[in-house]
Amino acid sequence: MGKLRLALIAGGKSSEREVSLKSGAQVYQALNQDKYDIRRYDPLTDLERLVRDAGELDAALIIMHGRGGEDGSMQGLLDLLEIPYQGSGVLASALAMNKELSKAVYQLAGLQVPAALAFHRDKAPSPPEIEAKLGLPVVIKPVNEGSSIGISKAPSLKALETGLAAAFALDNRVLVEEFIPGTEITGGVLGNASLQALPLVEIIPTDKYDFFDYEAKYKPGASHEICPARLDPEMTKRAQECALIAHQALGCRGYSRTDMMIRDQNIYVLETNTIPGMTATSLFPQGAKAAGIEFPDLLDTLITLAREKE
Repeated sequence: MGKLRLALIAGGKSSEREVSLKSGAQVYQALNQDKYDIRRYDPLTDLERLVRDAGELDAALIIMHGRGGEDGSMQGLLDLLEIPYQGSGVLASALAMNKELSKAVYQLAGLQVPAALAFHRDKAPSPPEIEAKLGLPVVIKPVNEGSSIGISKAPSLKALETGLAAAFALDNRVLVEEFIPGTEITGGVLGNASLQALPLVEIIPTDKYDFFDYEAKYKPGASHEICPARLDPEMTKRAQECALIAHQALGCRGYSRTDMMIRDQNIYVLETNTIPGMTATSLFPQGAKAAGIEFPDLLDTLITLAREKE
């Protein structure tokens, strides 16, 4: 058997380009060069070459976050090119990326979510109107951005006004949620027809950060992670079940990672990542390692799942 011809796709032009390139470099280093003939593509410059090479490729790893990579766009292109890829298809990717629609799907599936308002910039309520409905503090999120881009916590009307302006600079639709204090966890799910809930990761931003924002997520030392999370067995099982329900409700495939908050024994689902961070120390690989799956083996598993027939 010859090597599997693998497209490693990273970069693009989203606000998370640099994170994607760094993840792609680590994935490249971790992949077994004896198993794979790895061809690297940056969608910012290499889309034409990817299309031209399509007939020579056996599978693709999409290591991209945010728009153009995690929102169904790249998945749609690879579907047209008939290149199998890891993770969710067009619909689930687009649904999970849209914080407003995914919240509606979670509720239909019986999951608990923070109270929220979603609106277009042309019909935005005033900060006092938002406070009257949700109280303060609140969390402000652009509807269609990933990885905490443009997200802010507003403890005051002034901060709410500033946060809305920042979010509207990135998206025409914004979601404002009640702030849920408590224990932040994330739960990975791995598999296609047969699903495995991975050990949970507990996320603890340092005192400098009010919550797990973009800087807390990516700046070295800005947060601590504990895996498995410090939860009793019953709460662990409930949270893993929430991750499984979210994965299935959105129609995810291959893998996903769902972020949650626990307050007063209640689990609130925040969002689902269909292309979780993919460095050896990222949250999803941490959960996989706690389940006995080392990073190179995890990549092998994702590629195998990508090539499984529906």
